[in-house]
Amino acid sequence: MVKVNAPAMSLDASGSLAGTLVFSKWKGRNYVRQLVRPANPKLPKQVSVRSMFKFLSQVWKLSVQPTHEGTWDDLANAGIFSPFNAYMQKNMRRWREFNAPSMAHPATEDGTEPVAALTSATGGTRHMDVLFEITTLNDVWGVMLFRSPTGTFNTSFANCIAVLEVDATGAMVYTDSNLEAGDYYYDARFFTKAGLLGDEEGEVTGTVT
Repeated sequence: MVKVNAPAMSLDASGSLAGTLVFSKWKGRNYVRQLVRPANPKLPKQVSVRSMFKFLSQVWKLSVQPTHEGTWDDLANAGIFSPFNAYMQKNMRRWREFNAPSMAHPATEDGTEPVAALTSATGGTRHMDVLFEITTLNDVWGVMLFRSPTGTFNTSFANCIAVLEVDATGAMVYTDSNLEAGDYYYDARFFTKAGLLGDEEGEVTGTVT
């Protein structure tokens, strides 16, 4: 990474140039770096990272910001960035260690898990519909969905394919798409608002045509 004072003949520049360079700013300092594209954006760990990143960014304003934003202030001030960035950074670090995210800082890893179950996996043409039944919410925040091509597998950071918010009782369906024909096995783990990761729900399987 090369730091610059006035890139591209301007005081500030952002975006890419000719598909090879990226101009941006970090902590008030301009920089330019090479544009790097992943060779395979669907590698299991990349899917896992994107799944958690998507979940965290989507629920910030919906369920975190109104009540818990202030708990991230000290961490944000220490790093000289926003509470949102502190929340994202800390929770993504927790996720890479295979811990559940937390609405507030610090994570207390407690709370009451939901009364819920991973019910079934129904295959179709290049997709699988995975069904959850939520009976009682308690302190649930979300659920992690894991997938494997073989049965009797252990859930891990590397085989998580989706992180979903749970905010209502009843049936909840997730469609796993763009799948090759064959058998797939799924498991799930619910987690609380305070970062408590629940036990594995038990495998369900289905066949994609």
